[in-house]
Amino acid sequence: MTEVTSKRFDKVEEGMPEEKGPSVKDFKIVPMKGLPFVAIMIIGLIVSIAGNWQWALDFYHVVGGGLWTAFDLFLGFVLGPIMGKMSIPSRMEFTSKLMPKMLLIMPTVVTMTLGSGFQLARKLNNLNPGAAAHGWLVASFIVVGVMTVIALGILEPANLAVLFEMKKENPNGAVIGRLMKRFIYTAGITGAMQIGTLIIMTRVATL
Repeated sequence: MTEVTSKRFDKVEEGMPEEKGPSVKDFKIVPMKGLPFVAIMIIGLIVSIAGNWQWALDFYHVVGGGLWTAFDLFLGFVLGPIMGKMSIPSRMEFTSKLMPKMLLIMPTVVTMTLGSGFQLARKLNNLNPGAAAHGWLVASFIVVGVMTVIALGILEPANLAVLFEMKKENPNGAVIGRLMKRFIYTAGITGAMQIGTLIIMTRVATL
């Protein structure tokens, strides 16, 4: 399968030499224009935690968790099947636009969700073993902890590997395809786990 994919990719490149270079490689691994937005969100989170403002903490936790869930579900169950049917050149072109943005988005929403969530647990005294929601909270810590390891230990390295491969003089379409499958499938797994987190969090909110 890998040999067929590589031959197909080489054949397309030979037929369309004008698309071999800048159209795919002319992108920034880290989109600098997005850094100010990331900085604003992180600074706002730090200020909210320092001030222990419940409304702001709720905002960060709900927005961060919602975006994290939405991105994982969309990547795993909507975008993944679509990309699987795209041609190698089209997939590479799309990937060169998607992955740099995800490099900023995913760590930001994960940080927003975890930072605000832990501070909310402290503020509401849910870290106390005697609290009614403590057991559910421990369950959420386990699920979210696994998702965090997956997001930062598998998704982000796969993301970076794709971007660096695409920056090479002759990017390997088969390698990029395998890395993208790892990224998309892993996002789908965390998306499914997010459903469990939503069940736990809605239960905590009613206690």
